[in-house]
Amino acid sequence: MFRKEQILMKADCQGMEWQKLNYDIYTLRQIRREVRNKWKRILEDLGFQKEVDSLLSVTKLSTMSDSKNMRKAREMLLKLAEETSIFPTSWELSERYLFVVDRLIALDAAEEFFKIASRTYPKKPGVPFLADGQKEQPYCPFPSP
Repeated sequence: MFRKEQILMKADCQGMEWQKLNYDIYTLRQIRREVRNKWKRILEDLGFQKEVDSLLSVTKLSTMSDSKNMRKAREMLLKLAEETSIFPTSWELSERYLFVVDRLIALDAAEEFFKIASRTYPKKPGVPFLADGQKEQPYCPFPSP
């Protein structure tokens, strides 16, 4: 009987490990989806409605447009990470978005992308951006942080 209890306990522990692993995978996928949706929204705001999917598509065969742009793209990506909330705080910068920023630089749209990202996803949580034409922030019954 003792052996049977050990086997059941071990199976239960393995089941819990699998549940945790599945939850972690689900959470990571959800975060990636949210980041991609933020980028997609900004690209659509820039007027790239038809090109969004191709701009965000990165494969093993993707290449940088110009070696000079690589440094600019890296700087812009770091600036986006530091000055906006387009990426979660615990997020390690993905090389995928380095390629996307490189494409934006080649299209001369990187600076405008940054402006929209800063306005739409400001770094400080709880500080909403003002909509175009809005004079002041709307009343919020919750205290500010």
